[in-house]
Amino acid sequence: MSRQRPGRVPLPPAEVNIEKLEDVINEGNYYGAQQMYKSISARYLSAQRHSEALDILHSGACLQLKNGQVTCGSELAVIFVETLVKAKVSYDDDVLDRIRKIYKTFPQIPLPQDLGEDDDMQQLNEALGAAKTRVECCMSFLKAAIKWSAEFGAHRNGSPEIHAMLAEYLYSESPELDMTRVSYHFVRGNNPKKFASTLVNFMGKCYPGEEDLAIARAVLMYLSMGNLRDANFLMDELKKHAQYEEHDLPQLDLIQFISYLLPTLQRDALPLFNKLRTNYKSCIDREPAFNELLDEIAELFYGVQRRNPLQGMFGDIFKMMG
Repeated sequence: MSRQRPGRVPLPPAEVNIEKLEDVINEGNYYGAQQMYKSISARYLSAQRHSEALDILHSGACLQLKNGQVTCGSELAVIFVETLVKAKVSYDDDVLDRIRKIYKTFPQIPLPQDLGEDDDMQQLNEALGAAKTRVECCMSFLKAAIKWSAEFGAHRNGSPEIHAMLAEYLYSESPELDMTRVSYHFVRGNNPKKFASTLVNFMGKCYPGEEDLAIARAVLMYLSMGNLRDANFLMDELKKHAQYEEHDLPQLDLIQFISYLLPTLQRDALPLFNKLRTNYKSCIDREPAFNELLDEIAELFYGVQRRNPLQGMFGDIFKMMG
């Protein structure tokens, strides 16, 4: 007579495991807790208890990050998003709040300043390496969340709120600042006022000649998405700040071009649009992507079809940032 195989032990409510795992974290056994978070949440997922699997992963991500375990915390954060996809969870404010809570637990640590000695340089190199890891981990989590949100009910470009989170973290924490990537996410976000203040901050510390490129890039990115409202708002905010500081925006050709371009796009004025591109060609050509963006703007605002098969190359590069 064959012995009957014992049934699988039923899973307790998620809160029981969350409390046990929190104790493991508090003991400092971060690696052991990490393996347990992954294996236990997988069991709940297999049992189709999706909301409890998400509770466990969310708790683990936040606790690991609060304890400075960025790699572990971000891994659980990414699994949290993957579980949202597997469970086909729709985008809504409640899930967005949970994503925001994880985001806010990612460490924000200023880089050490005024270092000169050899030991100090070693300290700086270590800090730079840690900052790079933090940015890469946060970016992996938020890009996964953007992709989920686009698929499950948010804007087709992904949640504007999550784009704004990523833009802010990239700007504040990146040891090697990439303003093109920062701008890419800000223009898909929902906070042009914050974008304007970020540009003002950048202009105060960038190399000479980068201010006008940053402003033009931001405005052209907005316009290439058909967003004339926020493009105008951004320029208005920059002008207000300049007046507050009792100076004008840089009187450079690229800024003049943008100042003429914005009112031109508010009316049916394709000949004037083309004339502006011709007259300001030398400053537009300073960044190859500007012509690509202007081609997209011409198509959106005036129905101009592209002819060059190579067009779209820089647009594809921008898409890789998403």
